[in-house]
Amino acid sequence: EVQLVESGGGLVRPGESLRLSCVVSGFTFSSYSMRWVRQAPGKGLEWVSAINGGGDRVSHVDSVKGRFTISRDNAKNTLYLQMNSLKPEDTALYYCARDPGTGLYDYWGQGTQVTVST
Repeated sequence: EVQLVESGGGLVRPGESLRLSCVVSGFTFSSYSMRWVRQAPGKGLEWVSAINGGGDRVSHVDSVKGRFTISRDNAKNTLYLQMNSLKPEDTALYYCARDPGTGLYDYWGQGTQVTVST
């Protein structure tokens, strides 16, 4: 059974940092690209960051470039998102998702809430 379990969210003030983790099981982690996707209150899903299976190619949406870093540890079956200089507009439910390269993400975690507020 494929499982993705996120953790690390919380309530922080603007300018602070958080590191999200996503532990996966049930498939060969290193064989798949992975994504972080977020959904802000009242808004649709937004792709945030992506990483290939080997971890040597990454990309980020423009709004988080220079602040967020995606990484992975294939030995630990874990995906990370380091978020620095957080802004109120980063407030959202953050999901990790498996990207099989078909244009659709086929497995998702349950999400972890990030709230940035004074």
